[in-house]
Amino acid sequence: MRREPTFTDLVARADALAVPGRRRILGIAGAPGAGKSTLAARLAAALGDRAALVGLDGFHLAQAELDRLDRAERKGAPDTFDADGYVDLLRRLRTSTDKIVYAPEFRREIEEPVANAVPVPRAVPLVITEGNYLLVWPAVRPLLDEVWYLDSDPELRRKRLFDRHVAYGRTAEQARDRTDGSDERNARLVASTAGTADLVLRATP
Repeated sequence: MRREPTFTDLVARADALAVPGRRRILGIAGAPGAGKSTLAARLAAALGDRAALVGLDGFHLAQAELDRLDRAERKGAPDTFDADGYVDLLRRLRTSTDKIVYAPEFRREIEEPVANAVPVPRAVPLVITEGNYLLVWPAVRPLLDEVWYLDSDPELRRKRLFDRHVAYGRTAEQARDRTDGSDERNARLVASTAGTADLVLRATP
């Protein structure tokens, strides 16, 4: 029976990627509510100034644009992100000699992305990026040195999503519809790519 990596194991594996003088990118993928952002933040904190955290959610389309495109009720689906912008940022993070590259950040308190919110100094050897579609979009995978897939318990994942929707203003009925509807469709799409990850984590360490 395979031993599930501990958080200490994961820090050591990420640390091995953080080679001074080189820029590497570690991706953490998984379905909505899997715990990707929590794990990524813990890893970044453990590595200190040798890692920077950049989330795919910073590339959500603005709410006004989602409304214009009639996609607001599917927010979080693949076509509600600026996928090309995310790919361009990953390329720049890998190759730019600029002193600092700025990345956007998604602010849940306003449900909007904020541009130029995350500074990534050139001296930082490891960028950790997390999001649903790292293994779904073909242009992303070649830009990542490793991808870890977080496969959390489905019921726990769905509860997290439901609670999140309620916390940000939806009624219980609206939260349930979103969790059982677009969120679950997105989760199935993401789960179909798990086999292409370098490491599959069966539980949040």
